[in-house]
Amino acid sequence: MPLHLVQHPLVQHKSGLLREADLGSASFRRITSEIAMLLAYEATSRLDLEPATVQTWAGETAVQRLAGKKLTIVPILRAGLGLLDGVLQLVPSARVSVVGLYRDERTLQPVAYFDKLAGEIEQRHCLVVDP
Repeated sequence: MPLHLVQHPLVQHKSGLLREADLGSASFRRITSEIAMLLAYEATSRLDLEPATVQTWAGETAVQRLAGKKLTIVPILRAGLGLLDGVLQLVPSARVSVVGLYRDERTLQPVAYFDKLAGEIEQRHCLVVDP
């Protein structure tokens, strides 16, 4: 899987704000949500579109819509939940799936302990969120 390093100035700025020692919980959650929205914007920039027609006040017009099944957002329990709201603000119609993992302290390998995935998962784009 290719790595994409987000260099956007707003992400850099907000990441720095998160590091402030006296940052309160409410501010931490708000900034984390903002960063999640910016990262989701980057992550969805290459989704496929398909043509559609909508009715406007001036008649029908051609538009572009996301192709295929709805996205599913997959937070990794528990830390990924902090990013979920920001992503859903950007894509409110997305389905939510959940995966629980922990690291085996002896082998250092991830161990799955829970998953609840959206229906027809094979046909969806999954946006996995975990800090």
